[in-house]
Amino acid sequence: MTGRFAWVRPLVATCLCAVFFVPLYLVLTNTFKPGDRISGSPASLPWPPTLHNIEAVLTRPDRLFWVSLANSVLITSVSVVALTVLSAMLGHYLARSRSQWARVLTLVLLAGLMIPPQVILIPISDVLRAGHLMGTIQGLVLFNVGYYVPFGVFVFSGFIRTVPLELEEAATVDGASPAKVFWRIVFPLLRPASASVMIFLGVWIWNDFIDPLIILGPGRGTTVTTGVYRAVGQYQSDFGSVFALMFLATLPVLAFYLALQRHFVKGLTGGATKG
Repeated sequence: MTGRFAWVRPLVATCLCAVFFVPLYLVLTNTFKPGDRISGSPASLPWPPTLHNIEAVLTRPDRLFWVSLANSVLITSVSVVALTVLSAMLGHYLARSRSQWARVLTLVLLAGLMIPPQVILIPISDVLRAGHLMGTIQGLVLFNVGYYVPFGVFVFSGFIRTVPLELEEAATVDGASPAKVFWRIVFPLLRPASASVMIFLGVWIWNDFIDPLIILGPGRGTTVTTGVYRAVGQYQSDFGSVFALMFLATLPVLAFYLALQRHFVKGLTGGATKG
């Protein structure tokens, strides 16, 4: 029976890939297509291809793309670095500690994973406004760190359990402090988990729309996602520039994923088994 229906799985996989490929195909084809042909035939091939849409985005008088790109790179980089360091340290503590406090903290972090960011956006805005951080990049970075740290902690804690405890004990016997044990022994071994955390959080923060729109404000700052929103006005008809802006916005995060994808799967499966 299994051999008789062996063709079903490849067929289903092909159909799913086709469904996910359709938005990518539309963006690619319409980026290199003249603007007057997009509304009439959005699915047609871009022949002859043109770079006018990309040039129009890169040379906008308001420098929307460049400002959005700089803000997104800064916000994503600072948030991911801070999240990786904090999550690794807290994950190491939770993985090695057997205290009741560690169990309570684990439950608190687990509860944090269950809350959508939109639910707490209003109280977070009140807290940031009280600290004079509303409308600032620092406020958005603090929000990202506070909200996404539970995910990083659980990835790191699961991976750290696969690291032999004897390595840390041997370093402690040799006179290394707890800080040196973590930074010189444990953290270098967390490279696969770090890659997984950085890829996931980097993509999530880069593609976030509602949080930058509310925290930064539509008039004070913009990211690549809110930049696309600002580029689509009430009387917008230049769809070529919109598609070009979306295409350019995906290139940095795609390059980031390709640079770290070698460790991606290993980091996710590292905590699946212990030993």
